[in-house]
Amino acid sequence: MSEVHDFIVVGSGCTGAMAAQTLIESGAKVAMLDVGNEDTEYSSQIPDKDYNSIRIEEKNQYKYLIGENFEGIPWGDLTTGAQLTPSRKYMVEQVDKYLSIDSKTFNPMESLALGGLGGGWGLGCCIYSKQEMEKVGLEVDSMLKAYLKISERIGISGKKDDASPYTIGHLDNLHPAINIDANFQQINSKYLKSRSYFNKKGFYLGQPGLALITKDMNERKAFRYLDMDFYSDKDKSAYRPWITINVLKKNPKFLYIPKSLVIKFQEGTDEVIVICKNTETQEEITYKTKKLILAPGVLGTARIVLRSFPNEKKILPILCNPYCYIPCLQPSMIGKGIEKNKTGFAQLSLFQDESNKHVNVAMASIYTYRSLMLFRLIKEIPMDFLDSKLLMKYLLSGIVIMGIHHPEHSSKNKYLSLIKNEDSITKDKLHVFYSLSEMEERYISRRNTKFVAAMRKLGCYALKRISPDIGSSIHYAGTLPFKGEDIPYTLQFNGRLNGTKNVYVADGSGFSFLPAKGLTLSLMANAHNVANGIVK
Repeated sequence: MSEVHDFIVVGSGCTGAMAAQTLIESGAKVAMLDVGNEDTEYSSQIPDKDYNSIRIEEKNQYKYLIGENFEGIPWGDLTTGAQLTPSRKYMVEQVDKYLSIDSKTFNPMESLALGGLGGGWGLGCCIYSKQEMEKVGLEVDSMLKAYLKISERIGISGKKDDASPYTIGHLDNLHPAINIDANFQQINSKYLKSRSYFNKKGFYLGQPGLALITKDMNERKAFRYLDMDFYSDKDKSAYRPWITINVLKKNPKFLYIPKSLVIKFQEGTDEVIVICKNTETQEEITYKTKKLILAPGVLGTARIVLRSFPNEKKILPILCNPYCYIPCLQPSMIGKGIEKNKTGFAQLSLFQDESNKHVNVAMASIYTYRSLMLFRLIKEIPMDFLDSKLLMKYLLSGIVIMGIHHPEHSSKNKYLSLIKNEDSITKDKLHVFYSLSEMEERYISRRNTKFVAAMRKLGCYALKRISPDIGSSIHYAGTLPFKGEDIPYTLQFNGRLNGTKNVYVADGSGFSFLPAKGLTLSLMANAHNVANGIVK
């Protein structure tokens, strides 16, 4: 293709969407290269009803709750992405085919969907502290402004409470927080009665900031508590990056090019050539641009960069938040009726900051359970199916699930490289090795134990600790860390890939430290800053 685009953005996920919007708002012309898979089967079948009504009234509910081919039922051991419902399975479509991974120690989740992994984002919004930003390599003042900008675009609900210094921070343009259910009202009440006890131990509880609007916003509708959050986005109350992409498509300065898997780039004097594979025809297609912005996700960016310098065998670092989740039982809620109006998103967040320095913070997101359906829990109970089903019928109203993330530092035992593989369509595989040291494992185990004790004090008793495959946190970063010097396979603080003049990275590849807090809001803020810096 002979046309030279002003900007090409690779990827339509949260970072690609924000970078493209910033460029378009500046008046630039932007092309976006993306595979862009979408759900064409299930979303249109889901009625505009709450979960309870669907379970009682709809004869064909099995089609979208468990799938025509039972694809919504995970078999065998739990793996990354096991909780995806049939209408979210499109997110991982073709990933095994085009994004091959070679690893026995790392099981990540990647996406080639329109909106990327943002299509299943849990919506948690956290602002990094000044200390965290400095460790990550982010410029504090510009990030604080960018957080405000992103919150205006996507809409964030939340409230000021003990957790807000770790979540919404300085944001003041918030939607009202969601209503929490009876389980969490009890937990929150117990926390408030013993606040000084928890705070002395470094624990702070409150409602999370969520990219979930509780007031109408443009064509998006306020959250209705249908508890179909993992199946449908009809109201668009939950922010998904495809919402931004669909708006940008209406702008004549924006060109969306789907079925385009970016393989590599070649930089000339005044332009960058981008080589793609059309995923429909398998044809190789090239595009030209004055400036290239990579935002396909950390692992996708690593592949593209490593392929673009094939004569250099390079090993890159990788960061991934250690993660476990712990089902708990809240005895005071056993056998009680479950509210009709609920949400599957996190309703409380529990932070542990023992030093009170806002840098070595661990985070637990806490959920109740219903619409993901009992079969996911029953298969984890060491009893036969019929007895487990009867037991869970009464216990479900008291089930609370805590997912704990820990901060992550790089080490020599966490790395990736690109290896040749003739059986792969791209003729390579991403080899990843990830191993925690004994010291890290002990430290994480001790912190998990402290979270379990805190939950016990709040009236919730741990049933089991489940440590899924490394990579299950779906928080990845650090493959091309920020450096002030011009060192190959690193980034300048403005996102420019060292060794190039016009190639920029707008995802989390540059992060030199990965806080435990949900990183998506920070990824979007950084993507905005990268794009904003380029146009300036």
